[in-house]
Amino acid sequence: MVWGGISWDGRTDLVVLNQGTLTAQRYRDEILDTQVRLYAGAVGDQFILMDDNARPHTAHIVQRYLYIEGITRMDWPARSPDLNPIEHMWNELQVKRSARQVQPRSLQELGVMLVQEWNNIPQRIIRNLIGSMRRRCEAVINSNGSHTRY
Repeated sequence: MVWGGISWDGRTDLVVLNQGTLTAQRYRDEILDTQVRLYAGAVGDQFILMDDNARPHTAHIVQRYLYIEGITRMDWPARSPDLNPIEHMWNELQVKRSARQVQPRSLQELGVMLVQEWNNIPQRIIRNLIGSMRRRCEAVINSNGSHTRY
C-alpha cells in the first residue's frame, strides 16, 4: 500500500506502508503527522485536504487530529464518483511500472521503484489533473451522477 499527496505546486513524499493494513491510528501517525501536517504548513491557510471516505480517513481520532492541527478536510459525498485526481496519479505510476524493462522482484524493490517513479512524474501532469476538476465535476452533474469518461 502506498500513499501520496499532490497539489498545484508540488507533491508529498510517497509513503510506502509495508506491513499490515491501514488503520486510523496508522493513518494519523504515519501519514497525517509525517506528511500532511508538514505539507499543509508549507502551503499555508489555503490548504484543504482532499481524501476519500475510507474508514481510516473518517475515524474519530483522525477527525480530532485534523481539528487540533487546524487542517481543513474537504467534504466529500460518501457515494460520489471517484473524481480525486490522485487516482489518476496511481494510474500514471502503474503505466511507468509496466514500462520498465526490469520489473521489481520483491516488495522492497517495488517500493523503491514506486518512489523513484513518483518523483519523476512531471509537475505538469499533476497540474493537468487538478486543472481538469471543473470539467470532471460538470461531467458528473451533466450525467446525473452516472458514468463519465473520467
